[in-house]
Amino acid sequence: MKSVARMTLTAAAVSMAFGMAFSASAANSQLNTEKDKNSYMVGMSMAGNIPAPVAQELDPAVVSRAVSDILSGKTPALTPEEAQTIGTAFSEKMKTKMQAAEKKAAAANKAEGDAFLAKNRTASGVHVTASGLQYKVDKNASGPKPTAEETVQVNYKGSLLDDTVFDSSYTRGEPATFPLSGVIPGWSEALQLMPVGSKYTFWIPSNLAYGENGAGPIGPNSTLKFEVELLKIAPAAASGDSKK
Repeated sequence: MKSVARMTLTAAAVSMAFGMAFSASAANSQLNTEKDKNSYMVGMSMAGNIPAPVAQELDPAVVSRAVSDILSGKTPALTPEEAQTIGTAFSEKMKTKMQAAEKKAAAANKAEGDAFLAKNRTASGVHVTASGLQYKVDKNASGPKPTAEETVQVNYKGSLLDDTVFDSSYTRGEPATFPLSGVIPGWSEALQLMPVGSKYTFWIPSNLAYGENGAGPIGPNSTLKFEVELLKIAPAAASGDSKK
């Protein structure tokens, strides 16, 4: 779970204000000098580290004032002790707010996934396993099927239900090789259904994927879609990619 625990108000304010103050200055001068360009670059970097929910809680004018005071050597309006106390309270507030937002997103993703799977299971060519995994055979083959202890080489594309692609060996330009013992349950089950040389589409329920925690661009309780080509069963020593 993403968290702002232990982020103080001072740290958040300074980072965001660098971005705002420098961005405004650079925009006005059209980045004519090296100093302008360096300033804009630093502002982009620091402001980009502030989560959107935190940024929404801050007043840009007051943040800019704090940075201006500090950079010009003026006495800050808050003592370090006051800033620490305020920062601790702010961190707890944001932690609670972000947890509530993730809980809401998890519920929405679960409902969306359940509705999709209920409809998709009736689509032509779609099969459903006992675990709830859904799949369709796009290209059949007569090769051997891997076991849970083996390593496979595949080409694949992973996407969310809105077709947002979050991972793809095609984009990287090379197949992935990994042991079936080191992937999410849905992937391990899915690949064991495939003969070498085949291509399947899988829809993996959230409980067989990343569950309530999600992973990177994959939100909590997300149902996932994978298009997979099983290229070969590889020697175990060749395993390396276990990010599925």
